Amino acid sequence: MPTDEVEEFAEQMAATLAAAGFPRMAARVMMALMTAESGRATAEELSRQLGASAAAISGATRYLQSMAIIRRLSIPGTRRHRYELPDHAWYDATSSQGQLYTHLIDLAERGLSAMRPDSKTAQRTAEMADYFRFMRERLPLLLEEWKATRG
Repeated sequence: MPTDEVEEFAEQMAATLAAAGFPRMAARVMMALMTAESGRATAEELSRQLGASAAAISGATRYLQSMAIIRRLSIPGTRRHRYELPDHAWYDATSSQGQLYTHLIDLAERGLSAMRPDSKTAQRTAEMADYFRFMRERLPLLLEEWKATRG
């Protein structure tokens, strides 16, 4: 069980993430897993620790899994699961964004085909597509740089 100071850190970090737009319960679950020595917990353990309903924990863990931040592991011999914040979670979550950027670029290009080329809407949409193209191209280089500094 984390100390009071660690729990306070986790709650402050979760509140900061929520203020920046991250779903509040997902931030609390993520930080609970981050501050658990094993980096793992069951839904029941998370519910008890955070004083949250099973439905709130379920929604938060689904969200975090969809973002590739946590993973769900089966507990052998049961129908229960344990959630884990894997080593290198930030790297893994960030490296999976390339597919999202490609999808956003494709959607923007389809949207552009329906817009007047000289319209403000088309200009904003083209800029968005250009931004995501840039990010898709540069992100792998940045991640390689990160790995090199950690190596």
